[in-house]
Amino acid sequence: MLKKALMGAIAISAMFAGSMARAENLETFRVGIIGGENEADRLRNYQCIVDKLPKVLGVKDVKLFPATDYDGVIQGLLGGTLDYAELGASGFAKIYLTNPKAVEPILTTVQTDGATGYYSIMVARKDSGIKTLADMKGKKLGFADPDSTSGYLIPVTSLPKDIKTSVKEYFSETGFGGGHENLVLAVKDGKFDAGTTFGSGVGSFDEGYTSGNLRKMVDKGLIDMKDFVELWKSPLIPNGPIVIRTSLDADLKNKFKAFMLDLPKSDPACFAATMGGDFKSYTEVNTQFYQPIIDARKAQIGG
Repeated sequence: MLKKALMGAIAISAMFAGSMARAENLETFRVGIIGGENEADRLRNYQCIVDKLPKVLGVKDVKLFPATDYDGVIQGLLGGTLDYAELGASGFAKIYLTNPKAVEPILTTVQTDGATGYYSIMVARKDSGIKTLADMKGKKLGFADPDSTSGYLIPVTSLPKDIKTSVKEYFSETGFGGGHENLVLAVKDGKFDAGTTFGSGVGSFDEGYTSGNLRKMVDKGLIDMKDFVELWKSPLIPNGPIVIRTSLDADLKNKFKAFMLDLPKSDPACFAATMGGDFKSYTEVNTQFYQPIIDARKAQIGG
């Protein structure tokens, strides 16, 4: 039902794309949640936000809209039918290249080591006999989602430097797994020889690192990292932004930002649940922080 509601909201927004958002009289604060993880898990992880934000923002309620993929949330933000979402850097780049005034990037996470970045990580089954990137030549590679930074954009732009040719020429076949969680499960099931997902790169690979998709899957008991091997790790990627609809009332935006900045201290469990792992804090960002990713996306896929 929520997925249908999101798509319906997007369709309605197209009819009123030129109208001003009802900022001062906002009654419902609408949260978009990108796809790639079990919907029940996503709703449960964000429930603490639903419970806390109405009082903070002075709205009647907060509603969650989990999309089946990244683009569902991207289109909701572009259409003005969503007010807040956590995106990957490439997802934000897609929005910015379409309409630079649609949303504002305001915060990102800080890793436990103080870094404001993470990594694209290529994994394969340990029992596959594939131990290095060189072993993947002529094999089938899976990506997470076409709008994913770590699951697609960074691998297709960074891998050629290491394999000395294009992704298309090096691998026998590529495909998409339908989000990060589904992709790793597809690698586990042998549908891909390897796949690209994301992690903090901090801590132990055997634990899925301190945060990221692998860690979330380990914590949920979906995978055991002893069954996987890491084949490749990208250069550091800027952590994805928390974005808010630009046309919202300034006072509401300031209240939301202050609430989020305080969340790691006021409710560490909620912070960890919504962000998916161990992080130190949030830090403020702006569009300039994501300019390298915007440029990469524009060059690779034209927005």
